[in-house]
Amino acid sequence: MQNLDFSHLYSNAVGFERMARELEGAFAQKNSAYPPYNIEKRGENSYSITIAVAGFEREELELETEQGTLKVKGRKVPAEGERHFLHQGIAERDFELAFKLSQHVEVQGAKLEHGLLTIELARDMPEALKPRTIPIGKSDSLALPS
Repeated sequence: MQNLDFSHLYSNAVGFERMARELEGAFAQKNSAYPPYNIEKRGENSYSITIAVAGFEREELELETEQGTLKVKGRKVPAEGERHFLHQGIAERDFELAFKLSQHVEVQGAKLEHGLLTIELARDMPEALKPRTIPIGKSDSLALPS
């Protein structure tokens, strides 16, 4: 039986690691998205997405969030003058990536360095949703609603 891998289905979902691990092993192929990117967990509640955007200027990139989805767009402005490539290995085509964000994951910022766009994310769980310890008192100290 072939070993299957579902991880590519959740490669664009940040904060869903458990689901991705549970479904891992469902497909044999990896997602071949352009441009290539990494999603990294940096701490208990912080993540980063690093996208290889060689050849793109800051003005040619756009980030936006809408309804729990982070969209990253690259629109290449054609270079002035005619260019004659002997070999073109750096793709300079437009792209759009969409990353589904888990609940309470927010974009903290982004930077472009050395052809890599790094987007910082953090999960900010509201206090009401965080696990808490409930003290157990004596039976005579429990006040029942009237």
